[in-house]
Amino acid sequence: MSDDAPARTTLAPEEADALDAHWRAANYLAVGQIYLMANPLLREPLRPEHIKPRLLGHWGTSPGLNLVHTHLNRVIKARDLDALCVWGPGHGGPAVLANSWLEGSYSEVYPDISRDAPGMEALFRQFSFPGGVPSHVAPETPGSIHEGGELGYSLAHAYGAALDNPGLLVACVIGDGEAETGPLAGSWHANKFLDPVNDGAVLPILHLNGYKIANPTVLARLPQDELDQLLRGYGHEPLHVTGDRPAEVHQAMAAALDRALDRIGEIQRAARERGATERARWPVIVLRTPKGWTGPAEVDGKPVENTWRAHQVPLPGVRDDPAHLAQLEEWLRSYRPEELFDEDGRPRPEVLACVPEGSRRLGATPHANGGVLLRDLPLAPLERFAVRVDKPGASRNQPTEVLGGLIEQIMADTADRRDFRLVGPDETASNRLQAVYGATAKVWGEEILPTDEDLDRHGRVMEVLSEHLCQGWLEGYLLTGRHGLFSCYEAFVHIVDSMVNQHIKWLKTSRTLPWRAPIASLNYLLTSHVWRQDHNGFSHQDPGFIDHVLNKSPDVVRVYLPPDANTLLSVADHALRSREHVNVIVAGKNAAFDWLSLEEARAHCARGVGIWDWAGTERTGDVPDVVLACAGDVPTLEVLAAASLLRTELPELAVRVVNIVDLARLMPHEEHPHGMKDAEYDALFPPEKPVILAYHGYPWLIHRLAYRRRGHGNLHVRGYKEMGTTTTPFDMVVRNDLDRYRLVMDVIDRVPGLAVRAAVVRQRMEDVRTRHHDWIRAHGTDLPEVADWSWSD
Repeated sequence: MSDDAPARTTLAPEEADALDAHWRAANYLAVGQIYLMANPLLREPLRPEHIKPRLLGHWGTSPGLNLVHTHLNRVIKARDLDALCVWGPGHGGPAVLANSWLEGSYSEVYPDISRDAPGMEALFRQFSFPGGVPSHVAPETPGSIHEGGELGYSLAHAYGAALDNPGLLVACVIGDGEAETGPLAGSWHANKFLDPVNDGAVLPILHLNGYKIANPTVLARLPQDELDQLLRGYGHEPLHVTGDRPAEVHQAMAAALDRALDRIGEIQRAARERGATERARWPVIVLRTPKGWTGPAEVDGKPVENTWRAHQVPLPGVRDDPAHLAQLEEWLRSYRPEELFDEDGRPRPEVLACVPEGSRRLGATPHANGGVLLRDLPLAPLERFAVRVDKPGASRNQPTEVLGGLIEQIMADTADRRDFRLVGPDETASNRLQAVYGATAKVWGEEILPTDEDLDRHGRVMEVLSEHLCQGWLEGYLLTGRHGLFSCYEAFVHIVDSMVNQHIKWLKTSRTLPWRAPIASLNYLLTSHVWRQDHNGFSHQDPGFIDHVLNKSPDVVRVYLPPDANTLLSVADHALRSREHVNVIVAGKNAAFDWLSLEEARAHCARGVGIWDWAGTERTGDVPDVVLACAGDVPTLEVLAAASLLRTELPELAVRVVNIVDLARLMPHEEHPHGMKDAEYDALFPPEKPVILAYHGYPWLIHRLAYRRRGHGNLHVRGYKEMGTTTTPFDMVVRNDLDRYRLVMDVIDRVPGLAVRAAVVRQRMEDVRTRHHDWIRAHGTDLPEVADWSWSD
């Protein structure tokens, strides 16, 4: 340990020996998973046929993870802690699986992997093997909430798990490779949002083993005083554990953990019992041990232990090279397995001496299977928040402001149970959700000035200018059994593309595991969207998150485009009640027409797509001449304005207006659970008739969703095509050919025989677009007939 280390906790010899036995057993099991498919206890000399044909996995980080798991067991048992661990170096799956098997939680979830010799062989064989389990920590791993592919998100997940869990300790092992990522760097600031009264504690353990795949790591090469300054600047008090001699490291790790937990207890008592409000300096453990510790020191004359070569498989040629095979057997026997496992292959009592009981085991904590803790949200009747709509388009409201009333009520109704959070990057009020401050404030652990508004130590709205941190908080919160909503500007939610990828994969896999209970859905509210970023300009105009999400698992993803306030309420109510989905809701925050009453909105949202017969001119029983379809609030406005123009200019034309709320309805039923069957789709969109579809996002997505439909050749989509700038709201739709006048021209161009008969009408539409161009440059506002337009029957 370093010179500034805490006073030592001295482990008694028998306790130190037991901890070392557990650690050696976990190391043995980790190596066995990477290499062996038979002869798990080395009851006979190792032969090539005992070795897997493909060697996969990561050894380098596993000894350090095993050390942390072993010592967490000790303090959990000694202090009767309720604890969870987030394993940042998630590719160190062999370690976490080994410890889960040792403690018995793995066999409880998977009875065929028994805690004996046959079970050990099955554990080894299944690892990174066809039909088995991944090589990293994954949903299949008991006790996990963090996927091994999620490099950089561990600390954010840990804080999300601790929020509103006042009795929970969340340890978080941070690999020094992932510590170089932007999301992890931002996550160090999460301690400024932790409430010692209502939240649990996070104990970061920065594991510096020195190397990534092929390079040294930045933090491991920093001088210790510089690293300490960095961590203290982040608001932490570092405790160092450094060494390569197991007996000394065991003593040092025990001392550091005891010191850290004592300090956490002091911080929580000061806040909870004495009302302390100053921001605490939380402990962080800096663990420096060699990469590949206790593995081969050299292979083929090249150093391996404590180098980057230990990262994955240190001995790659075991099946074909007798020297490698002998070296592997020597390595495995160095852990003295005969001392660790009895004749039946069961862990000996001294190996399990440090393991907690029941749900205190890290692999059995219910916090890592949050669905078992989840309670339904108390959602008030929507009638309390809905806007009155006597007839379509007769009133205007800000949809997200209306939704804010519902969110405020949820916050009020969960005030005691504290299981709902609203997160977002500094945009709650900007996105018109400020009503929520009537029930709770924004959490803030730093100094609060008299000029600040809506800040409080105990608030449940979380704002920080890091979409990564918002996403990580909410994922950790949901995975541990709570509910939430992520509100974000549409263009910048792309920052978390890779994070939502991993969460979707987690949910898809979890659905196949009967023992994982369903968790609440991850809900996005994307507003300040592409069509109303006319003031911020091109950089703020990107609707592509929808495309990104709809590429993912159909069983998991949902995209909703409510066209007004009441449909937004209905969609939000549905999303907040749902389980195991990623729901993307795109809605406007600016004043918009109210089209549907609450009753109509509910019915329309339940269908996901439907004819608005009041908006069209088709007669009952007739086939329309053209279908005007819309998906999104601004496209809906433009389609209805176009329908109004057609009613006036071409009254003999039979126009059908179709609105789409649930975008997946356009997909075939065989490809998405919400997709329409062909007969239903053809009834809405007659295959032989032109369909002009005005869409919120990139138009090619609609073609991809509907390309197998019979009428795809007659489908013409207008949407955003990267024609953006700082301009007026209507000019945004004109620039992208989504405006009402262009839609009328599209109808004239595509209805057979209409181009000649309606040439004069088409010319007038073109002239208005030209006049618009001149008008906005002269006046800086939209044409009066556009700005003052309203729907009329």
